[in-house]
Amino acid sequence: MKKEKIRAELLDEILGGARTQAEIFGPGGILKTLSGALVERVLKAELAAHLDQEREEQATPANRHNGVSKKLLQTENGPVEIEIPRDRQATFEPIILPKHSKRIAGLDDKILSLYARGLSTRDIQRELAELYGTEISPMLISRVTEAVYEEISEWKSRPLESVYAVVWLDALMVKMRDQGVVQNRAVHVAVGMTRDGLKKVLGMWVETNEGAKFWMRVLAELRERGVKDILFACCDGLKGFPAAIEAVFPQAIVQTCVVHQVRYSLSYVGYKERPEIVAGLRMIYCAPSENTAIDALKTFEKKHGERYPMIVKSWRENWDRIVPFLGFPQEIRKLIYTTNAIESLNYQFRKVIRSKGHFPNEDAAIKLLYLALRNAERNWKAAP
Repeated sequence: MKKEKIRAELLDEILGGARTQAEIFGPGGILKTLSGALVERVLKAELAAHLDQEREEQATPANRHNGVSKKLLQTENGPVEIEIPRDRQATFEPIILPKHSKRIAGLDDKILSLYARGLSTRDIQRELAELYGTEISPMLISRVTEAVYEEISEWKSRPLESVYAVVWLDALMVKMRDQGVVQNRAVHVAVGMTRDGLKKVLGMWVETNEGAKFWMRVLAELRERGVKDILFACCDGLKGFPAAIEAVFPQAIVQTCVVHQVRYSLSYVGYKERPEIVAGLRMIYCAPSENTAIDALKTFEKKHGERYPMIVKSWRENWDRIVPFLGFPQEIRKLIYTTNAIESLNYQFRKVIRSKGHFPNEDAAIKLLYLALRNAERNWKAAP
């Protein structure tokens, strides 16, 4: 009880009668003043500890306090002028606010969060000015986001799990400038699910076009980074893709995305007839077993084969790649019959790149996609 009373008194003293949101959270509010005061307090404690350590290590220490220097610190609550304590020999290296730093880490996180949502550097500058009264130059914002490149480099080469239960593979087309020409380039994305049910993006690779040969290089890189086996690999209907997967991971069960197969089938069908065709195809891929699915395909062929021979031909030619999921329980079927796990990620990518038009180069595109990925992965949960 006494501890709670002290806390209440301390809070009342800090508030000093402030009651409105503007007085507490506004650009000139208490939080802004308090953040500066807390930083100053920690800096003083750090210097005192530094001088005490020198006294213990040196027989005749000559170092001591040497006044303060003023600095304008950019914070989430706006710019704050603080006093930084100095020592005579200039050996003090602050931890909370390293030398030459003019902002605290929370502001960097805010900049990266806004950038990951597709805002330009100018938009971020205006947003921070409106919210916190903090004036930050576009050049500084660019430096903060460019600092992510080192993190991306480590992420690209990090070691991976030895076994993944499911790996989904798909590509996203992104406009980039290359040698003065804006063109669509394929960002190849691999998402893996561990044996514990956790999803993680294994990597992103850029190539002019999506092709089975490049996917083979991607899979070979995954193997070099520690992946020894994949139980299920789910991909779209790209020609040669399943063979590329099996060449690198021969034990993997390759499942062609059923949703892609249905989309391809509907490309031959007029709008008015689509409900009937969809119902017929659903009888095939929702069948309880492969034998039942074969019977459903025969029924579909009798009813629609004469009008839509290309649909029947496509299903028959890709049958061995379409039906593997039918040999497993519903819980596994839901995971492997479609690439929706990666399609939903691509949807989030498209939301953030929509406002960009095109990227000046490959690095700029990967930087934004990586930051958007960090936001997306925070909401991913383990599969039941």
